[in-house]
Formats: sequence, C-alpha cells, structure tokens
Amino acid sequence: MKQQIFLWLMATSLALTAAAQQRLASPNGKLTVETRQGQFAVSYQGRQVLTLQAAEAATSLEDVKATTVKADYRMLAGKRSHCVNEANEYRVGAMTLRLYNDGLAFRYESPVKEQAAYVIPEGTKRWMQQWCDSYEGFFPLATTCRQQAVPSYGRQYKDADGNCVRWGYPALLEPLDGVFALITEANMERGQSASSLYNDGELFRVVPDEGANEHHSPWRVVIIGTLADVVQSTLVTDVSEPCRLEDTSWIQPGVVSWIYWAYNHGSNDYNIIRQYVDMAQKLRLPYVLIDAEWDEMKDGKTIEDAIGYAKSKGVRPMIWYNSSVGWVDGAPTPKFRLNKPEDREREFAWCEKIGVAGVKIDFFSGDSQRNIDYCIDLLACAARHHLLVNFHGATVPRGWQRTWPNLLSTEGVYGAEWYNNVPTFTDKAACHNATLPFTRNVIGPMDYTPCAFSDSQHPHITTHAHELALTVLFESGLQHLADRPESYLSQPAEVQQFLSRLPAAWDETRLVAGYPGDHVVMARRSGTTWYVAGINGTDREMTLKMPLDFIPQGRATLFADGTPWTVTSPRTLPQSVSCKPRGGFVLVVADQ
Repeated sequence: MKQQIFLWLMATSLALTAAAQQRLASPNGKLTVETRQGQFAVSYQGRQVLTLQAAEAATSLEDVKATTVKADYRMLAGKRSHCVNEANEYRVGAMTLRLYNDGLAFRYESPVKEQAAYVIPEGTKRWMQQWCDSYEGFFPLATTCRQQAVPSYGRQYKDADGNCVRWGYPALLEPLDGVFALITEANMERGQSASSLYNDGELFRVVPDEGANEHHSPWRVVIIGTLADVVQSTLVTDVSEPCRLEDTSWIQPGVVSWIYWAYNHGSNDYNIIRQYVDMAQKLRLPYVLIDAEWDEMKDGKTIEDAIGYAKSKGVRPMIWYNSSVGWVDGAPTPKFRLNKPEDREREFAWCEKIGVAGVKIDFFSGDSQRNIDYCIDLLACAARHHLLVNFHGATVPRGWQRTWPNLLSTEGVYGAEWYNNVPTFTDKAACHNATLPFTRNVIGPMDYTPCAFSDSQHPHITTHAHELALTVLFESGLQHLADRPESYLSQPAEVQQFLSRLPAAWDETRLVAGYPGDHVVMARRSGTTWYVAGINGTDREMTLKMPLDFIPQGRATLFADGTPWTVTSPRTLPQSVSCKPRGGFVLVVADQ
C-alpha cells in the first residue's frame, strides 16, 4: 500500500512538473507563454493578451530549459541613460524566445522561412500605420483591420475591397482595458531585410522585405504591460548589439537650428544660412543644419564659406545629402556622393577635414536588404570620420542607436515638415502629437522637427505651449527646431532661456498620464532637473492631472496656455494644469 501511494505521489509530482514546464515565464512572473491549440498564448498577469502563431508552437515545452539573459549598458542619447533588463531565454525548435519583464522577443536561429504571425481579433483597439517606405503616416484609433488604403502612400497594398493589407511598425494594441502590446522588431544586421505585417483578416504575418540572406532573423519584439511600461521600455535596444565604437567622446546630442521649414526649400542662400547660425549663437544651440542644395550656393558663395561662418560663431554645422537610392529624378542635390565605398570615404573625410559635425541623409527606398546594408555602411563610415548621423526618408529605428550611437535621430514620422506640403496636418496635428509618444517614439529617436510658433505654408492651430511641450515629449538626440529665427527671438526671455538649456538626451523618462490621441503628460530628467510636458490632443478644454510625488520640490517655471501663453514660478509643484483645446504646458523643476 505504501509503495502504491509513493508511486502515485511520484506520478502526480511528475505530471505537475510537466504542466509547469508547459508554461514559460518572465523573471518576475508577470508574463507567461504556453501552447494552446497549436499556438503560443501570451498572458500578462494571468490574462491572455496576444496569440502568436508559429510552427514551433506545436513543439512540446516539457524539455525546454531556461537560461538567464541580462542587459546592463549606457546610452549616450535616448529616454534613459542607464538601461537594465533581464529575461528568461528558451530555445524552442528553430526559435529562440526571450521573456522579459516588460515584453517578449523571438528570432529564428537558422535561415528558415519566416512563419510567425500575430492574431489580432476584430474589436481590438489598435493604433497602426499603413506601411510606406518613409513611415510618414498617421496612427488612427481603430477596432478593425478593414481600413481603406490611404491614396497618398505611393504604391498601395490593398485587397479587392480597397482595404490596407500591409502595416508598418510599431503597432500598438489594447487587447484588454489598461493592458497594451506594442509590436515591432530590433537588431537589424547586415544581410537582413526589415519586415512588416501583412494581414489576411485577423492574421497578421511577419514578412521580411526583399533580399534577406540572413543566418538568423532580427528580433521580433512585443512590449507588454501598462501604457507606462510601454513608453518607458528600452526593449528595442536591450536586444540589440552593443556599441561597436571604442571612442564615443565626440558624440554629443544637442539642439539644432534648421532652415527648411520656414522656406520649404534647401540651403543655397548664404544670407539665410547666416541668420540661422546667428540664431543658434544667440540661443546657445550647439548645431545648425545646412539642408539640401548647399552645392548650388548663390552669389558666388560656397559650402565652405557657410561652414566657416558657423565655426566662427561657435556653432557646429551639419550638412544634408541625397542617399540617391530613393527619390533621385527631380530630387534636390547633392546626389551620388555616398553610394560607392570609395566615394563615401572621400566625402566623409572631406566633411571631417572642413569641420562638419554630422550628416543628414535623405530619401531611402524602403526596408530591403540593400537599404539595410547601405545604412550600416553609412553609419560605419561616418563613425570613422567622427560624423553624427540623422536618417531621413528612411525606415524607423530598430536598435541601431545602441550599436551605432552616432545615429542620433531618424525621421520615419509624419512631422511638422508636413505643414509645408498639404493642408491635412492642420486639423490632425494635435491628436497625432498625442499619439506619437505611445507609438513611434517608443522605439527610438524621432526627428519630428518640433516647436513652430509661426506658420509655414499651411497654418497650425496648436497653442504656443503645446508647441513648446513637443521639445520635451518627443525624444531625439538631435532636436531640430523648425521655426524662423525672428519667431524664436521675439519670444519672452524665459522661453529663449528654456530653449538654450533644453537637453537632447535624458537620464530618466516617466509617463505621468495619458491615452493615445487624447492627452499625454511625460516627465524627463536630465541630471537633477526635471522637465514635465503635457499636451491636449483634443478640440475641447482639458485639465491634465499630474501626480509628481517623485519629483523633489525645487525652483519651478511653468509655461502654460495664455495669450499666447503665460510664464509663472509656482511655489509648489502643481498637481494639474488647465489646457486650451489643442493646448499644452511645460514645467521645469530645478534644484533649489
């Protein structure tokens, strides 16, 4: 009898152990993965939030062993200077699966055909961008995949009914009230192409672009948790390759004066360039960007003259290049200077010699392996010549900002430049601005070119305080200010001082409050100074609540909606701020 009881207990123990091994878990246990009906069911705090379809889901998890993976590194720019994370890593068939405390990542370790897909049920709230090669689109709130393909996106990917069937990263979902999942990918390497999502109904397949010849796939990443977990996550860089550079002392994030927005044109007018250099000097901005057409300077001047003038004023110049793989015919110059290795080496050596601090490279042609390799070649060559890099008209960040920290910003966003192009942005900007901190800017630096108090070709109807708040809400290692010199220099002294001291890299980031498209309040710390910024994304007045117990009392300055705004010095930190329709605020709290 005792022997029978012993055998029964042993069998029960083994069964319980096997059952336990069928569920994979993150280090803190909040995130779990188990197999259900031939799929991976992903749960957060015991509730299923996502279904991942992959051939490996048919593999038994009983013998899968966990190893611990830890990330602990420093970033020169971004939402957090010291990044720490850990995961339990599992090998399931050809897939390596990592469960982090704030999400999951998986990749294929051999050149097998991608078979992963996400099931996004109809009715799920989602903020997804229809794919285009420049990633310049909106993230509208929807509850269905049946969304008409946007006509202005160039080549359209649509079904017989005209619905979009191709979607770009990142994709934000709210599968349960208050629980979010952001889908993207990271750690792009040479020989890989970036992927996007193609859907057939509720099934969204991960499909690499053309030309992939990879020994393993990039990491497919899903950040999971509360909105704060998503916004504050560094998972994209956590899974990316460490910094390739031995010396990074020359890499300095900073604010940039930028010519293009006000004139909807390039930088072939030496006298206008001087105005932006002078503005940078007066506001103590470290950089000026000399945009397109600098090789066609008027009045007998040259780019060397413009660079010499900037340097004489203590302002570091950056210059623009056409990548010459995307928009070429009819596009601005200079062209074809970077495509061949020997030409690229010669051009960047010349930049370094004459004192150029960095390069903005524009007009790429999508996510193909050719473009990925080209971007990596550009980053490596630029680093050899101590040049900062800003990619425009390019794919969104996928972790390069850790591997190549000279990449300080990337466009890949529908930004303020669109006030130049079409009237669409005027009415949509406030809602769009209140969506980007939860979508595009989560995954990496975003060159939106914020903070315009005057109008370009089409007007903006956001308030001055809303515009100022964008300089804090939107993270970018090179923060390009879009407006005219006379617009900035006519602002109150406190505003000019704010711009002079504005950081472009952050030690800490916290989401204080918000919901995509409605409102957002973000707190960022640089050293011992906190910057709290909030915007109203709606057409109604709103009071933004902001519990700031984590910020010590200090010398505070509040920039809020007024006529056009008010600047005050509150004696205690406010717990709420009233905003006009499409309004905003910035609160700066320094040491006593």
